Amino acid sequence: MRRLLTFILILISSQLLTVKTAYSQTLLILGDSLSAGYNMPIEQSWPSLLPEQLNALGKPTTVINGSISGDTTGNGLDRLPNLLEQHKPNYVLIELGANDGLRGFPPQKINANLEKIFAQIKAINAQPLLMQIQVPPNYGKRYSQAFGSLYPKLSEKHAIPLLPFFLEQVIVKPEWMMKDGLHPKPEAQPWIAEFMAKELQPYL
Repeated sequence: MRRLLTFILILISSQLLTVKTAYSQTLLILGDSLSAGYNMPIEQSWPSLLPEQLNALGKPTTVINGSISGDTTGNGLDRLPNLLEQHKPNYVLIELGANDGLRGFPPQKINANLEKIFAQIKAINAQPLLMQIQVPPNYGKRYSQAFGSLYPKLSEKHAIPLLPFFLEQVIVKPEWMMKDGLHPKPEAQPWIAEFMAKELQPYL
């Protein structure tokens, strides 16, 4: 009788583990200061708040924040292999390009780096997700348009979901922006987390 009860308990435990594993997924965020919690405790950043929002939407997800302030697409490309090896994510959200744009890097170079990032992610059978990035209009109409248009073109070419740039809806609220005019304050992070969770939900 005792052996039978032990067997039943083991069977139930293994079934619960299987169910838990079936719903287990990992999202890696490969970004820059907009995702790294710039000038705030990391626990206040939107990626740290994202798991709770995703869970509320029925998409329980482990979120790994692989973002570093100042990173360009080239920096992200260099760091990505180690991040993929360490975390083995199911999805990778790419939030990169703002620093490339602020430095006036050629759109062709940014495009090439992002395509290499996609290839590395797909090589481990993970799903890349691309965030639209924009640069301020004072960089010139020609450059701003060339920069902004490369994201939807890449999305279409590689059949990769394109997520909206959350900063566009934050920057219009001065009370949510830091004095530099580039980075959201801690007060904006809960809204960003909720916004991103809703945008990510269909793809997770």
